[in-house]
Amino acid sequence: MSEEENPAAEPLPVQDVQGDGRWMSQHNRFVQECKDAEPDVLFVGDSMVQLMQQYEVWRELFSPLHALNFGIGGDTTCNLLWRLQNGELENIRPRVVVLWVGTNNHEHTAEQVAGGIVAIVQLLHSRLPKAKIVVLGLLPRGEFPNPLREKNSAVNNYLRASLPRLGPMQFLDVGGGFVHSDGTISCRDMFDFLHLTASGYSVIATPLHELLLQLLEETPQERRASLV
Repeated sequence: MSEEENPAAEPLPVQDVQGDGRWMSQHNRFVQECKDAEPDVLFVGDSMVQLMQQYEVWRELFSPLHALNFGIGGDTTCNLLWRLQNGELENIRPRVVVLWVGTNNHEHTAEQVAGGIVAIVQLLHSRLPKAKIVVLGLLPRGEFPNPLREKNSAVNNYLRASLPRLGPMQFLDVGGGFVHSDGTISCRDMFDFLHLTASGYSVIATPLHELLLQLLEETPQERRASLV
């Protein structure tokens, strides 16, 4: 599916239906941060990214990696594409970008959502050709089995098939431990059966942190290239 045919790959700002301009204010703050910060790791996405910095795992594991958090709650692939095309990648050269978005694309099919994520990856490759990219798989959601869980699982399957064709990157599925044997998700892991608790973030943070440490360790070839 080409980007022209995929509504999930169309960059769109959030409509300010509430009238307080908060989404654009957050975007403008991120653009301003780009002018001063020198991050090694850039996190981009929706509330799953945004809320991470409220927990101890961010301060203990990710902040020491010189990480920036550009997450906004409610964002779809379309909203994130717009943000990244409009200043949030300017003046920064992160060595790794962590991308986590897609669970809010309620109007799009699983294939379209995966295509929107692929479009973001292609944009990141274009704007930050030296950066390594980590795409996090969508988590299961809802206390009991439901169509949105199935859709997020389908998105992950599409990503596993399509992302390797885009070049060097890592797809990390961190959702395997949240669904119990009876098909339920615990409020101890997701307080509203969507957003993670402190213990839920601990589950996903360990493998992600280990992967980031590996990616941030320069190979001899990269070290020579940086000296040229």
